[in-house]
Amino acid sequence: MTKAVLFDLDGTLLDTAPDLVTALNKVLTAVGEPVSDYEHVCDFASHGAIGLLRRALGDRLEQFDIAPLRQMLLDFYADDIASGTLVYPGIDSLINELDQRQIPWGIVTNKPAFLTDALLPHYPLFGQCKVVISGDTCGVAKPHPLPMTTAAEAIAMVPSEIIYVGDAERDMEAGNKVNMTTLLAKWGYIDVEDKIDDWGADGMVEHPTEILNWLK
Repeated sequence: MTKAVLFDLDGTLLDTAPDLVTALNKVLTAVGEPVSDYEHVCDFASHGAIGLLRRALGDRLEQFDIAPLRQMLLDFYADDIASGTLVYPGIDSLINELDQRQIPWGIVTNKPAFLTDALLPHYPLFGQCKVVISGDTCGVAKPHPLPMTTAAEAIAMVPSEIIYVGDAERDMEAGNKVNMTTLLAKWGYIDVEDKIDDWGADGMVEHPTEILNWLK
């Protein structure tokens, strides 16, 4: 029986790409590179700062010291973290229904905790979130299973009682490793070249409220 739902954050609950791409383009301008077209990089928003930089710069990334670029992007992003970020359509209805049914839900993200903690208070919808596990909470990040089992323990559930919803291959891998029911959020950051049928998801959902059909 499903008793709880855990979510990825970027590309699943929140469309953070507008603010991440803005920060990326500030970095590119600072180092004398042309800014990136939004559509070219937006689907890499859930791949972290280095993933965005690699998408934008391609082979030219090798010309730079990556660590300072990453930190610059994170600093720009932290300074303006929520001006363009939106809750995905349908997430409000889903979360409100979970809260009404008293079904506990939480977040397991690879976003660093200082960014997660700065971002979430901008969205009162998430006030009933029972657990937040960030990318550095456990010392390892998805697809490692430890963030998943840590979240399950925090809400006093066994993993087999939990649905995990995410938009990336690592989300499906992490959930599958601990026997959670894995659902792929097809509204998220999925590139046209991604082979989503090979990711091992238990199901794919086109709209957030479809997740309610998996609660049983």
